[in-house]
Parts: sequence; structure tokens; C-alpha cells
Amino acid sequence: MNNTYQRVNVTLPTETIRRLREVYPGGNRSQLINLALRRYLDDEQRALLRKQLEEGYKRNRVSARELADEWLPLEEEVWRKE
Repeated sequence: MNNTYQRVNVTLPTETIRRLREVYPGGNRSQLINLALRRYLDDEQRALLRKQLEEGYKRNRVSARELADEWLPLEEEVWRKE
């Protein structure tokens, strides 16, 4: 992990700042914001991957079904012999 830092300025609603001070008084806010942002980004990345997988499954379901139908007679023949 890269341990270099960059200063950024953000503007937040007054209510958000009030809640931050209430829940996390005097703490290292940069550390908290970093943790919260990383969790959010991880969640977004997982959601994007899930969406891409679903789209891929939907695109490939016809060819997967065709492949299964193609092999079905052979599978049935094997089951009949056993």
C-alpha cells in the first residue's frame, strides 16, 4: 500500500459535520474519512463486478443452453447404459 498522502479540501453539509463531531469527537478525521471512503469504493466496485457478471450470464445463457441441448442425447445414452 502506498503511504504517501495528498491533502484535499472537501465541503460537507453542516449537519454532517455536526454528526461527525458528535460521533467521532477529537479523533483523526482523515483516518475515519479514508476508511469510510475505502469501504464505499469497495462496495461500489463489488456492485459493478456483480452487474458485469449478471450481464455476461444473460448474454451467454442462450449459447450455454444450446451447448447443454447439444450434449443431452449423449448424456441420456450414458445414463441408459448404466
